[in-house]
Amino acid sequence: MSASYRERYRGRRVLITGGLGFIGSSLAHHLVALGADVLLVDSLIPDYGGNVFNIDGIADRVHVNIADIRQQSTMNHLVRQRDVIFNLAGQVSHIDSIRDPYADLEINCRGQLTILEACRYNNPTVKVVFAGTRQVYGRPDSLPVSESHLVRPTDVNGINKAAGEYYHLVYNNVFHVRACSLRLTNVYGPRQLIRHNRQGFIGWFLRQAVEDGTIEIYGDGSQLRDFVYVDDAADAFLRAGEDEACNGEVFNIGGDEPISHRDLTTLLVEVAGAGRVRYIDWPADRKAIDVGDFYADSSKFRRLTGWAPSVTLREGLSRTVSYYRRHFDRYVDGAGRSAETV
Repeated sequence: MSASYRERYRGRRVLITGGLGFIGSSLAHHLVALGADVLLVDSLIPDYGGNVFNIDGIADRVHVNIADIRQQSTMNHLVRQRDVIFNLAGQVSHIDSIRDPYADLEINCRGQLTILEACRYNNPTVKVVFAGTRQVYGRPDSLPVSESHLVRPTDVNGINKAAGEYYHLVYNNVFHVRACSLRLTNVYGPRQLIRHNRQGFIGWFLRQAVEDGTIEIYGDGSQLRDFVYVDDAADAFLRAGEDEACNGEVFNIGGDEPISHRDLTTLLVEVAGAGRVRYIDWPADRKAIDVGDFYADSSKFRRLTGWAPSVTLREGLSRTVSYYRRHFDRYVDGAGRSAETV
């Protein structure tokens, strides 16, 4: 796919659910630069990552609606006359999903059905791109993990995210609401939630480095992961939103190379010029839902769309550390440091 996929967003009416969150707001910045008409919907539920500062610099060029995706009448209105919906609203904390499975069910299942039903009856020609997750795979049988791997989640969040994804595929296949899903691996970068560690370890690692604190790693640090810089993830959404060949499909969006937690934190401390690392034993509750080594095979999406990560891990970490050093007070409130580790 040529660069024209970006040009086609000029004047397009785009809705981003979870639009004040990490990936949603980053996508909004790209779309504003491309000349799109951008509507952001976010519930601003505390601790979920929505942050008004995330649209600093573009606030006067986007429309913002503070609303909950579970409200059917609201979504019926908001989806009307939109050309593309990037559906990023969700509960993404695995730990929170175990602590409160009903809330996770409401947001990641009922909320997704609410959006899709709104599209079915009020805007059936819209294109929907869903933010899926590699967590649906569970513990890998082999590496790298391709889309043909069994869906076998290890926690409540993975189960509900898988259900939300399948709803999108069903509405594509049965009701002809064009939809696809991007199964994201570990996305990182500016605007990520760092107030607590329940939405993934990379944001918490970054905070510790910026604060010249101690990054605590479970086990010996040998576990492998792949990472995607947020601008590369946003580019994947833009490509999927404009490519009809993506409809009804799921795609892995992963990094170029896997890296161990040990090597990741060594690189992060080097880039930041601050922080230190300590290894600790696995807590039983975290070990029970850990998937071990994981890195994705993204070749299906690469072949179809021409997407490829463009930001190296070193460069991405450098940009992110620099961002939080400039805007740290916008992302960490007076509550102070969480007592939890990663």
